[in-house]
Amino acid sequence: MRAALLFMACAGAYAQSPLDVSAGLDGQLDRYLTGIARQQWEARAAAVAAIRTPAEVQARQAYIRKHLVEEIGGFPEKTPLNPRITGTLDRGDYKVEKLIYESQPHYYVTANVFVPAKGKPPYPAVLGTAGHSLDGKAADLYERVWVSLAKRGFVVLAYDPPGQGERLEYFDPATGKSRLSGGGTGEHTMAGMQCLLTGTNIARYFIWDGIRAFDYLLTRPDVDPKRIGVAGNSGGGTQSSYLAAFEPRLAAAAPSCYLTSWEKLWSGPGPQDAEQDFVSFLKDGLDFADFLIAFAPKPIQMATATRDFFPIDGAKAAFAEAHRIFELLGAADHMGFFEFDDTHGWSLPRREATYRWFTRWLQGRQDDGAEPELKLDTPRDLQCTETGQVATSFPGAETVQSLNAALAARLYAGRAGAGGKNIAALVRARLNVAPERAVPRWEQRGEIARQGYKIEKIEIQAEPGITVPALVFVPSGGPRRKPAVLYVDAAGKAADAGGGGAIEGIVREGKIVLALDPRGWGESAPRPKSAGGYATSYQSAMRALLVGKTMPGMQTVDVLRSFDYLRSRPDVNATRISITGKGKGGVLALYAAVLEPRMTNAICTGSPESYLGIVRMKMHEDLMDIVVPGVLRDFDLPDIVKALGPRCAIH
Repeated sequence: MRAALLFMACAGAYAQSPLDVSAGLDGQLDRYLTGIARQQWEARAAAVAAIRTPAEVQARQAYIRKHLVEEIGGFPEKTPLNPRITGTLDRGDYKVEKLIYESQPHYYVTANVFVPAKGKPPYPAVLGTAGHSLDGKAADLYERVWVSLAKRGFVVLAYDPPGQGERLEYFDPATGKSRLSGGGTGEHTMAGMQCLLTGTNIARYFIWDGIRAFDYLLTRPDVDPKRIGVAGNSGGGTQSSYLAAFEPRLAAAAPSCYLTSWEKLWSGPGPQDAEQDFVSFLKDGLDFADFLIAFAPKPIQMATATRDFFPIDGAKAAFAEAHRIFELLGAADHMGFFEFDDTHGWSLPRREATYRWFTRWLQGRQDDGAEPELKLDTPRDLQCTETGQVATSFPGAETVQSLNAALAARLYAGRAGAGGKNIAALVRARLNVAPERAVPRWEQRGEIARQGYKIEKIEIQAEPGITVPALVFVPSGGPRRKPAVLYVDAAGKAADAGGGGAIEGIVREGKIVLALDPRGWGESAPRPKSAGGYATSYQSAMRALLVGKTMPGMQTVDVLRSFDYLRSRPDVNATRISITGKGKGGVLALYAAVLEPRMTNAICTGSPESYLGIVRMKMHEDLMDIVVPGVLRDFDLPDIVKALGPRCAIH
């Protein structure tokens, strides 16, 4: 009760526009998605709890790997690595080789190989996955781990992730920096949104770089192929967790400051970078603990921070769930958990826990893990490329964007809906819009009188938990049943509702206009606060993808339900209802019109023209609202325009 009162008080604290219909809708989308997510993670927890035998563990592992591969869109074929050593640094008890390899043709990966000068090869090895830092592999914090492991007799291959270190893909030669901010996160999200349109995830490029790094280590006579592990922190903790599930040849793993549970992460801080959110991950019955379960019974240690933004309660829950699976396999001590009371980062206690883990499992000895005093090289010392950037050292080098655009072109050529063929069925399936509909429940919440017409404030119940606020502009006089227009504008239903505005112009023609705010826009848009550095609109869209929904799919439902309401009105001519979409609202207009043949026509103004065009763009903005994962495998927006024929007009 107290929580409800607090919610009402907070909602009332925000001033409403005279054209607002409802109150408190800014949180309804996330409440709706949270309800779906809760059902999914509870069903998954029950399924994992029911595992009782090693055979059932193996079945779960196969299930995990199958769905993970599907969610990232599979992998490319293996091609020659073309490795080259561009320089060597002699540091006494270890050396650093500057390595460049191609994980895909002309897709260059910059790496440092730290090689012990003492002991007898072949050595155990560790793949070093860098977290989000501008310097990538060469960041001071990470280099400390690579050097400390090399001094303990490990070969370490540490490589730059896409968009970091020497692999800035949006490099600005004028400033010597990325055109995007965020220590890699901006670059990851920019290309990550485009990857979704081809049915892939940018994570596949991170993971594939790691798999090919493993392949390179196998070519070295100084590396023991049976004793290769992986370690990383934060974004590197993400990558090392992924590789634990995707790379079966690994012998040990030690991810730091990443693993938790979606139940605890969901609301705060919420979804993170593009490579950390897989489409349908929760719908497919997966959670963070599944990366651990997939690795069983091989040794893997979670290093955690009590005050991390990756919630510690979720980390403990993930460990408990995975530990039971390891126990079933007779390997309880292979599932490790280390916690230290500090904040996010590869701090000294977690670094030393990592050293102890690998010396135990890859060298078969005990080690106190003490990190010695270190003299580190600078990022410039460690750079592998001539200029310090792949972008300027290798003309014609591929990027995630260019590789994804090439994939898009191949998919586009073979898309099922080319030229508008069977487009309605393809759109319905891709958006997951049910064909069954009826007149929705609705309530009138007020009325505004204007000269020559009135505005009715209407709430339409699109589905349980979703209220669509709408303004219905009704002209005075005229025939008993009037033609009507659905008006969809990403700027909100009130954007063109002022006196003398575009909507009034339509009303003066004797037409009824219903302007609506589909979920996530206008009145129901999340408040523009940042959660953990991410826009709430971005996080809402990512939550939708995690549970198997899309923003366009859900919003198209809202538009169609508004159409059903309009048809039910006694003052509307049900045979003369059209739709107008502005900006991104034009995309919804196309979807609604092709799914509802009773709409007489669709007019799109200033709308995105093509998903293929978006994928081909070097830079884009404000794309998340219209992303439909895998859409280019089936159709593009011009195919819908073709199918609609004379029913469609593009301005």
